[in-house]
Order: sequence, then structure tokens, then C-alpha cells
Amino acid sequence: AIDALRRGWPITIEVGDETLNLLPVETVDLSSHLTGQNEVRLLISSSRAATLKLLNQRAAGDPELPVQISLNTPVTAAEITAIVDPVLDMQYPMKGPFRSEELQNAQAAIAAMELARHGAILPAFMIVDQPAEDCVSPDDVAAFADSDALTISTHAKLPVAANANAHIYGFRSDADATDHIALVIGERDASTPVVRLHSECLTGDVLGSLKCDCGPQLHAALGQMGEASWGVLLYLRQEGRGIGLINKLRAYALQDQGFDTVDANQRLGFAIDARDFSTAARMLDLLNIPKVKLLTNNPEKVQGLEASGIAVEERLPVKIAANPHNEFYLDTKRDRTGHKL
Repeated sequence: AIDALRRGWPITIEVGDETLNLLPVETVDLSSHLTGQNEVRLLISSSRAATLKLLNQRAAGDPELPVQISLNTPVTAAEITAIVDPVLDMQYPMKGPFRSEELQNAQAAIAAMELARHGAILPAFMIVDQPAEDCVSPDDVAAFADSDALTISTHAKLPVAANANAHIYGFRSDADATDHIALVIGERDASTPVVRLHSECLTGDVLGSLKCDCGPQLHAALGQMGEASWGVLLYLRQEGRGIGLINKLRAYALQDQGFDTVDANQRLGFAIDARDFSTAARMLDLLNIPKVKLLTNNPEKVQGLEASGIAVEERLPVKIAANPHNEFYLDTKRDRTGHKL
């Protein structure tokens, strides 16, 4: 279902005798589905509905529920895209008219939003009548989210600048074929290793972005591991705090409009932090590392590991100097998400 959404294919979510037939707004060729339509129905996230000042009775009772809206026709693909993509709000401030409708299948709608997150696409769908060839249930989505089927696929020596004595381990998730990496630095002994959970950041780690502190944190952590008896870098494929690269770039565009990193993620319809640190705990289990000294300023990483059975002996701060481009970002992490030195 995730692969289908990323390719712009329809999916059907089935709950008992009820079905919800959906097309992903971001990836589908909308124009080909608008011809001859008397009404266009959309399913959008609760946060997007809040931005658009929309509400329905069920959403009033549970503000976290997705919202279903109906558009008068004719409507163009560009107009639909402007409704669901908050980056375009300043370019297209006038939208509508549209009507909020009672959400017919709340369980399926919630599952659809979760699938969008897993697929790293905008959480917005066109509701259609024609069912897809294959069905997925909310239970399927929940089972996928809870899957910890991770295996070590391979490992090799990898001398790095921080320490020439290093080994790299490749992990693969049986659920979605996502690859994660562990870099073990130094000679393993009986001491507690210095460990860094580092979520992938293409812009910071590779391109040297000044908007975040990811690149400097990565290299500072490697340096601290090189000075310790031994250490482990867990490089997790959770770009943009789990919302994916394209959505992270959308969040950057919203930051250019004046929103901070927290509000940008929420405005897109995603959680402030959608990462799953149980993956890192499973990697440590497979490496037979039950206890760590954790290099992090993020208390949620400590809580995530401990909740998954990994003992955090000590939290070690990662101190990075701010620059004019990321100073507000670092203040936001401190003030709104509890980061500390």
C-alpha cells in the first residue's frame, strides 16, 4: 500500500463491511480523475483542517481525527493541490467554497494518514468510488508500525577519520526493506560504549546545511567516540524527524515563511517528531549492547531506548556552536521540544 501511494496508485482500506477508496493527492495525476465529476471529496489531516478553519461534528469531539470535505465542481488539479499543501498558502490565500462532511469511516481515515506518513507523502487523499485491486486494513497498518523485524545483513571493516579501527554493520528491516547502519568505532571491551543515535539528514550531513546542527553533531559525536574506549554510531534512515526528505524540504519552505520547525511539521499534517527509536534499540540488541552512554541533547532518545529495554547509564551532551542561520532553530528545540545540554 505504501509503494502504491508513492506511485500514485489507488488503495482501499477495509474495516468490516465498510471500505474507503483513496487516491494520494500528491502523487496521482489529478486531472485524469476530475473529468465528469459532479463532486470531489477530499480527506485531509486534522492540522490541515485547522489551518483551513474547517470542522465537522466528529472532529469537534476528537480534534485529532482527519476531516472529510467536499468541493464544488468544476475544480482544477492546481486548486486541489493548493488546498492540501500549506507551502502554497501565501501563493493561493483564497480557497473554497467547500463543505465539511461527517467522517464516514474514522478507523480507515486514521490508517490512511499513518500510511501517508510511512510513505513520506502529504497526508491528503481524494475519495473515490472505485475500489483498488488490493485492500489493506487498519490492523495491517498497526502491525507494520509495530514491526521490529530487523536483521544484520552484512558487516565489514571501514576505517574512518575518527578512528581507523572501525567496522560497519548493515541492518535491513524485513517490513519495508529500509536500511540502517551501525558504525562500531575502536576496540570493543567490557566498558560501556559511547553511543550516538543519528537520524539521516542529507542537507546537514552531506551538503553542509547551516539551517540545522545535524552535520556538526554527527562529526562531533564521531570525535567523542574516537576519544573513548569504543563507541557506536547508529545511523537511522529517518530523514526529517521521520517525515521524509521531500516533506522536510516543504518544512524548510514553511520556515522561510516565518514558521518554526515545530509549527512547520504540524502544519504539514505530521507529528512534531515521527521517529521510532525502538529501531535503534533493536540494533543495539543485535549487536549485544544492553547498556550505553548516550550522546544526545534530546531526552526523548533516552526515553525511547529505555522503554525498549536498553539501559542508559549516562547522557552525554553534544555541544555545537550556533550560527546566524540555525540560532532560532536551536532555540526552538530547547524551548519547544525539551532539548538540553
